Amino acid sequence: MDLLNTLVDKGLRRELPTREEALAVLATSDDDLLDVVAAAGKVRRHWFGRRVKLNYLVNLKSGLCPEDCSYCSQRLGSKADILKYTWLKPDDASKAAAAGLAGGAKRVCLVASGRGPTDRDVDRVSDTIKAIKEQNEGVEVCACLGLLSDGQAERLREAGADAYNHNLNTSESTYGDITTTHTYADRVDTVNKAHAAGLSACSGLIAGMGESDEDLVDVVYSLRELDPDSVPVNFLIPFEGTPLAKEWNLTPQRCLRILAMVRFVCPDVEVRIAGGREVHLRTMQPLALHLANSIFLGDYLTSEGQAGKADLEMIADAGFEVEGAGEVTLPEHRVTAGTGAGVCGSHEDAGCGSHEGAGCGSAESAGCGSHEGAGVCGSAAAPVAETKAAGEPRTDLVAVRRRGAGTDLAPNA
Repeated sequence: MDLLNTLVDKGLRRELPTREEALAVLATSDDDLLDVVAAAGKVRRHWFGRRVKLNYLVNLKSGLCPEDCSYCSQRLGSKADILKYTWLKPDDASKAAAAGLAGGAKRVCLVASGRGPTDRDVDRVSDTIKAIKEQNEGVEVCACLGLLSDGQAERLREAGADAYNHNLNTSESTYGDITTTHTYADRVDTVNKAHAAGLSACSGLIAGMGESDEDLVDVVYSLRELDPDSVPVNFLIPFEGTPLAKEWNLTPQRCLRILAMVRFVCPDVEVRIAGGREVHLRTMQPLALHLANSIFLGDYLTSEGQAGKADLEMIADAGFEVEGAGEVTLPEHRVTAGTGAGVCGSHEDAGCGSHEGAGCGSAESAGCGSHEGAGVCGSAAAPVAETKAAGEPRTDLVAVRRRGAGTDLAPNA
């Protein structure tokens, strides 16, 4: 296809596709799906080879969030039967992180529910970051605590944080339909604060909330302008007890087309398959590794994920390799000395857009789940009891996390 040849050429040059080209990727047929994956795979391999970065979530504080994000199991008014607990102590959080690092993760994502941290909360998280760093040489730490106030990003950076996550989630035009207790501009402000403090920015989206192709392209183009170093792509888990519980709009094929579009628009950033991969990609997860170069290992915030051992086997069987702790994730032109432990991109010469004037927030909602995204992420590794028709809800693949952080049971890593 001429379209795919054009997109590969642009991806290798870090050139922005047109909106029409991005929409055309989402509109391709299932008959052309493998061609789309192969084309986007060329761009992925050019910038990242066959490496897969592993990330591990630690939910520091679960549930009881005052925000009303429709996709979130921890939201105000949620009826989801999730774990609820207050702040983990630094030593407990460090032990939880150690399980993921032992499983091969090189980045730990520290997440807490809530609108945003108080200064006392920042002190708590800073102590946790220091504990993790002291006990695990070379580990990357990303914080995801919601909306930041002035000076908080700098304090997290001083404590040793490498990155901050706050997802844009959906297009600006539809944001008010998803959340009313804060604004799109609030998210912009938080990511700008993280950038200004020298933290590596992580910002992504949630697909499957009933959005149009145009909405998906809008949010990804906004992310390109924002210029994060990593873009988590979450696929909505319609958690029972949340307003979006009936939104089962995704197929494995559509998920792959979305990931391909993101790769073409942001060719040289860390594209991470985050929450919902097990639920919506299912047996096609290995194909997604040809598009994304990063995943979460094991469980998510409030829901269970695929077994960590199965993740590692999938990576190996698909012909990929786990990225080592000593390897730099991003291409050389995106690496800025002294920022993000050498893993974050340059915002002056970045290939996924310029940070100047950018305006969108992030919260690894669902994936490195923000206070708001927690709970949509993840899926169960439960066995499939029966064959389901294409497009039918797969509630059999959704299970509330009952192990790991906040429990006495061993984590899945």
